[in-house]
Amino acid sequence: MLRRRNQLKKDVGSGLLLFLGNDLVGMNYTDNNYPFRQDSSFLYFIGIDQPGFAAVIDIDNDTEIVFGNDLSIDDIVWTGNMPSVSQLAAEVGISHTLPMKALKATLDNARAKGQTIHFLPPYRADHSLWLKELIGVEPQAQTAMASIPFIQAIVDQRNHKDAEEIRLIEEAVDFSTEMHLAAYRTVVPGIHEAQVAAAVEEVIARHGGRLAFPTIATVRGQVLHNHGFIHELHKGDIFLLDAGAETRSHYCGDLSSAMPVSERFTTRQEEVYNIHLQSFQAAVDHLQLGRPFREAHVAAATKIAEGMKALGLMKGDPAEAAENGAYALFFPCGLGHMMGLDVHDMENLGEQYVGYAKGEQKSTQFGFKSLRLARPLEEGFVFTVEPGIYFIPELMDQWEAEHRFSDFICYDKLHAWRDFTGLRNELNYVITAQGARRLGTLHKPMTIDEVYQAKGV
Repeated sequence: MLRRRNQLKKDVGSGLLLFLGNDLVGMNYTDNNYPFRQDSSFLYFIGIDQPGFAAVIDIDNDTEIVFGNDLSIDDIVWTGNMPSVSQLAAEVGISHTLPMKALKATLDNARAKGQTIHFLPPYRADHSLWLKELIGVEPQAQTAMASIPFIQAIVDQRNHKDAEEIRLIEEAVDFSTEMHLAAYRTVVPGIHEAQVAAAVEEVIARHGGRLAFPTIATVRGQVLHNHGFIHELHKGDIFLLDAGAETRSHYCGDLSSAMPVSERFTTRQEEVYNIHLQSFQAAVDHLQLGRPFREAHVAAATKIAEGMKALGLMKGDPAEAAENGAYALFFPCGLGHMMGLDVHDMENLGEQYVGYAKGEQKSTQFGFKSLRLARPLEEGFVFTVEPGIYFIPELMDQWEAEHRFSDFICYDKLHAWRDFTGLRNELNYVITAQGARRLGTLHKPMTIDEVYQAKGV
């Protein structure tokens, strides 16, 4: 923590850095709370994994202060005895502590001396109200007024994972793989999506962790974020699972799998699955130190366009279809995103800072606008690779009505594919001096033969 804070002070240069930790939030009344999760930047730089804390780093005066309140006897009755604020601060190398009521006075004093108060864009309503109380910035102005030097300094550190972070991420990836292997064993005709989700989520609960994000477990894979768990599984369906583990260290894994509900895929499903695998490999082949991730996305999109052309659903030059966005009818999302303490790492700070090089503009084009990572890959970057192929009837209908990309898309052939749904696979990678390395010691099935083996066929 000390090394991280010292680097942060050096990178920002001057002023006071404000860290707002997360607090408990009532689910339906005050004492029935959502599960607590500390803010990731607070964890990374301050290291206290408890609710009810804030911290400041005064760069100009080389002072670090943790703000929090010790438990009263009324608290202890419910929580048991806990370390004091000073004990928790000492564990992370901070010797100066103050009660929470002193935070506003500390900030007021700094502003009176002409110091800049650096704060981060809030993503929680309670933080927005807290910032208004502390520094007088209205909620609607807070994102625009957040400190860009503070954001960029955090991103520059957290984007580059060290060896210990990579070890912790690999642990999360292995737990995530166990979750997916449970799904392969569970998926059969006649059960419900909720039963698969239960088998998947039991795995990480048994390991003492939690979900990195709400599980997607569905036979309606064309709906990219489908969390309902309401459908029964039938012969001939494709089951899509997107699930990841967050360990006690709070580092995350993020994997996706597609599998037949029947013992085997249909011939048509095998054709699309193999096109998907080709797109996945094309993306992986472009994962090189210094090479923009956008090129990997385009490589995957080109392979999907080639495959759709082979099926008679597209025409023209696949590379041209990829660059101008015609591919996005079948692949409307981005190839991947950064991953770490957040499953979409630091996206609360702004995708343009995390996934794009300084000065690089994010595309507004459908498909490319959902690409969260485009920048050249650097050593220590950890990210997902997750191309997919989706047949979304509503999107097909809109594009056909608008005659969009009619030079590339064979709309007269698409109607026979309206019920295909969608599929994807997802793995996690780190960039090293030697190139890209797949994370995890356990193997998640990818090829059709591996899928069948995992299902016990």
